Amino acid sequence: MSITAPELNRATLARQLLLEREPASVTDAVRRVVALQAQQPASPYLALWNRLAGFDPASLDAAFAAHQVVRATLMRITMHAVHAADHQAFREAMEPTLRASRLGDPRFTSSGLTPAGADVLMGELLDFAGQPRTAAECGAWIEQRLGMSFPPTAWRMLRQYAPLWHVPAGEPWSFGIRVSFTAARPRPVLADTRASDLALRTLVRRYLEGFGPASIADMARFALVQRSRVRAAVQALGDELEQLAGPDGTALYDVPGGARPAGDVPAPPRLLGMWDSILLAYFDRGRVIPSGYQQAVTRTNGDVLPTILVDGYVAGVWRAVPQGIEAAAFHPLPAGAWAGLAAEAQALVPFLAEREPEVYRRYHHWWAKLPGAETRLLA
Repeated sequence: MSITAPELNRATLARQLLLEREPASVTDAVRRVVALQAQQPASPYLALWNRLAGFDPASLDAAFAAHQVVRATLMRITMHAVHAADHQAFREAMEPTLRASRLGDPRFTSSGLTPAGADVLMGELLDFAGQPRTAAECGAWIEQRLGMSFPPTAWRMLRQYAPLWHVPAGEPWSFGIRVSFTAARPRPVLADTRASDLALRTLVRRYLEGFGPASIADMARFALVQRSRVRAAVQALGDELEQLAGPDGTALYDVPGGARPAGDVPAPPRLLGMWDSILLAYFDRGRVIPSGYQQAVTRTNGDVLPTILVDGYVAGVWRAVPQGIEAAAFHPLPAGAWAGLAAEAQALVPFLAEREPEVYRRYHHWWAKLPGAETRLLA
């Protein structure tokens, strides 16, 4: 069985709820799309606005407040919003990556605290964070517990390793500069190779549900784990997965029954927020981002800009300005595409007006450095 490039694109859009806005609840939607990039607090809200019919941002506020959807350091060592029921398996699957990258970082090891010492400390830290604690309170507690000064950079590494959920801090998008934490519930098992390998099977299957079909390289890039670990997880899942041949013959894997629409199914225009998951979930990002645009969209410092989707593919970028929504296309677009984008913008402006009218304003410095065939004020 094989699958074409257009069919791969449409499979991604269908599973990510981007072929049509669906009348799902916030928690069901987050579960279905697996994980939402969340290092910029507005992005999960923009992601769900693009995916759900009649999305009310207050419903995501409530889900964060009730810890039904949680914000934590997970895949790719970046901030994600995931369904609380997924957190334990995702965190256990990521354990080797997070442990090596955070507790092996010179910014941590130079503090004098060893990984073994961090293991001893971790249970007590999570007990202390059984109720919400600010970053400053946690840092002070660690220094008191260790009886020594603990550098802020070392604390940053430790808290990115620790299974901590971010506690909502209010408007406009639940999270802001002031960070508070609470211990994840239930607590993931740490420093246990068997638990991590079993959990990776869950993560692989969940990833394929939301992003498949995909290759070993895609799965490894999504999580930032070794390909050998992913390959072993796929082999262990065995007949639970299907294998297809990709457009270039690469072996792709999928869950049985996963949506695979025809490649010519209409794909509506969308205004994706920064770091939208479909832009980062693959080794081969060509299924969504044309190869000539990848460096424009993903900047050298890691910023992934707000993008416009036309016929299912990135065609440019957008920004919120005082006059409304401005879009820059990387190539000439037909009148119908501009009309569809304008309709999206007209709906986005009032959505942002209640929270942050000029969302992502701090990233506008990229605008003058982007390729653009045409720029328009959409709304």
